[in-house]
Amino acid sequence: MKILKFGGTSVGSVDGIRAVLEIVGKSKTSGERPLVVLSAMSGITNLLAYLAEEAAEGRDFVQGLQEIEGRHFTVVKQLIPVKCQNPVLTKLKIFFNELEDLLQGVCSLRELSLQSRDLILSYGERCSTFLVSKAAEQQFSESLFVDGTQLIRTDSHFGGAHVNQALSEQLIRAFVAANPGRLLFVTGFIASSEQERVTTLGRGGSDYTAAIIGSAIDAEAIEIWTDVDGMLTADPRIVKKAFSLPILSYTEAMELSYFGAKVIYPPTMVPAFLKEIPIVIRNTFNQDFVGTTIQHDGGKAALPIKGISSIPTISVINLVGSGMVGRAGFSGRLFTLLAREQINVVLITQSSSEHSITFAIHPADALRAKSLIESEFELELKANKLSNPEIENGLSVLAIVGENMKQTPGMSGRLFHALGRNGINVRAIAQGSSEYNISVIIAQTDLAKALNAVHDAFFAQLNKTLHVFNVGTGNIGSTLFRQIQEQYGFLLDNNDIEIKIIGLSNSRRMLFNADGIDLATWEVQLHESGEPADLDTFVARMMQMNLPNCVFVDNTASEQPVRYYETIFRSNISIVTCNKIANSGKYSQYQTLKDTARRHGVDFFYETNVGAGLPIVRVLRDLMMSGDRIIRVEAILSGTISYIFNNFNGTASFHDVVQTAQRLGYTEPDPRDDLKGTDFMRKMLILARDAGYKLEPEDVQLGAILPEACIQAASVGEFYDELKAADAYFDDLKAKAQRENKVLRYIGKLEAGQVSIALELVDANHPFFALSGSDNIISFTTERYKERPLVVKGPGAGAEVTAAGVFADLVNVGA
Repeated sequence: MKILKFGGTSVGSVDGIRAVLEIVGKSKTSGERPLVVLSAMSGITNLLAYLAEEAAEGRDFVQGLQEIEGRHFTVVKQLIPVKCQNPVLTKLKIFFNELEDLLQGVCSLRELSLQSRDLILSYGERCSTFLVSKAAEQQFSESLFVDGTQLIRTDSHFGGAHVNQALSEQLIRAFVAANPGRLLFVTGFIASSEQERVTTLGRGGSDYTAAIIGSAIDAEAIEIWTDVDGMLTADPRIVKKAFSLPILSYTEAMELSYFGAKVIYPPTMVPAFLKEIPIVIRNTFNQDFVGTTIQHDGGKAALPIKGISSIPTISVINLVGSGMVGRAGFSGRLFTLLAREQINVVLITQSSSEHSITFAIHPADALRAKSLIESEFELELKANKLSNPEIENGLSVLAIVGENMKQTPGMSGRLFHALGRNGINVRAIAQGSSEYNISVIIAQTDLAKALNAVHDAFFAQLNKTLHVFNVGTGNIGSTLFRQIQEQYGFLLDNNDIEIKIIGLSNSRRMLFNADGIDLATWEVQLHESGEPADLDTFVARMMQMNLPNCVFVDNTASEQPVRYYETIFRSNISIVTCNKIANSGKYSQYQTLKDTARRHGVDFFYETNVGAGLPIVRVLRDLMMSGDRIIRVEAILSGTISYIFNNFNGTASFHDVVQTAQRLGYTEPDPRDDLKGTDFMRKMLILARDAGYKLEPEDVQLGAILPEACIQAASVGEFYDELKAADAYFDDLKAKAQRENKVLRYIGKLEAGQVSIALELVDANHPFFALSGSDNIISFTTERYKERPLVVKGPGAGAEVTAAGVFADLVNVGA
């Protein structure tokens, strides 16, 4: 025989009940002998509990009762032919009349005992099971409604009675044997005491009923049909990437269930565990999916863990004091006290010095537990051998579970790295010697972030999601969005990285979408749905969203975003920037940002600060990390200046070459912004700092390209007039270079801790001689590259290459 148990959502609607009958029919057709256990309709048990409380307070309960009656009658009228409806409606009406009398009695007495509450709650299962059994009669004439109070005996602990297993199994076997040809529909959740009073089996009671009956008749399997595809790796409402697990061991399932997985409850598995009966979790509304099988052996699996579970709300009590040190029996005395008072302890951790004990309990028990401890340890508190117990609220428990963790190195490291990387503080840790479970206590506000971060860390076959907040939507920003959109599939397939733009802003408007902004229509969305831009609000919203693997991207040339960098790092958010201002200002600011990023375990990537898309910063870092020593760095790091001098070699005057460069878009609107060399100076300063030199901007020796009269000109037009007047000066430089078979280059140098940038003549032996177009070039002379320097060369300007550099930095954050 097979047990089919259906939850409240399965019997909560006409469509659900039709699906139930379809599943039962398939089971019968395949030759199985199903026994069906049913819960109350979804929401009915909670509503009954609410009505009971209302009645005890003397408030009206009639409207709620009418709602329950209406839901059941509606299903009858849609599922059962008219000619067969009257007996069913009559029996249900009898149930509702009995329920009304009970509630009226509670209202009259203004008292709700646990016994009365159990009796009231029992009508949820009685009504749903009777209704479904009568609907089943239309297809299966042998259907029989069975009240679970006839089959399961308990003690008189109302509200969560303890089952008399031996007597219950005897009653179940006898009843099944007496009805060999019948299709039994049994009420879950409810039982009866030896005095034949109705009792309930507590949370997950219908599942428990199924397990008790399955154990009694040695069922081949217990199928629990619900509204999810089995047991998942995490709560799918919080972790969108959660997926169904095909197989779990009893131990793994119990661990996951204890720490919050709502699909199945720990007591359910005990009878099945003892008989080694498989429990299968299936989805009533997705019958083709195989679900999760819970069995004695969890089987071999490549996954490092089976799941991540949580208890969203928990309180912690801390006990500290010298009176615990070396004191035999102290812990026993403490936890015996709590057990005696029915206070469940979720998690315990104790320092090796025995100076402190921390334990987690449900918040409703916290104040009572504190009061009990103060009373029990009154003498120790008065003698100052024990400090007053402290309660911490607003906490959650996160647990990773799996048999594969046992004797597998690195599980704890991976967990704490994922939490630390995302700025999640761990308040307490517990791990059993069985190594099936590692539990941590964290702030409740961090739970969603922690679940997603840990899920990404342990399930490597899934894509890691980067949540990006971008400021700056000009040429570089818009090009970056296009590149991300074009490479989205490639990143998923080859790098296991998904990049979602969660927020974006320019100087006018900003836009947020927690599920990711569609990059095909971002401009339209920003214009139509965006709100007025405010950088304070943008950064605050980014931190409030508290997403895992978060990256702030600065695609501006403004000093405004830089003011927030340190705050962003302190929120454990990485930064990718093409904005040079942060790293080329005061050295103290540069060092503070570096230190803050390192201290908080996040990335600070700024490759595009120096060479746009060229890997210059990364090459320098790799050389230094590998122990090489920098002797000299030479560079041309301005695409504009590179273009001008590469084309100042024919008959055209310097004035004409600069005008051509401006017309082609190589220069700023005022070409002096390029030709002053200030941007070049910033790039060389950043390189020098990354090479370990504590230099300020004024320490850079910046040689002039232009005569002073050009620099001091009042307008761009006057600048060109002065540049024309200086033709002879530049022609002399060009003539000299040609006589000596050399070329003019504006070169930055870092040597012996000094940075200089000057106009030089170089011959054919110099690596910069053959430079062409607007390319950048850099030469590293090091201990390892002494005879032949390491040279990096390529395009050093333009939105495409700069955006590509930002994109590469983003991917490196994901890696």
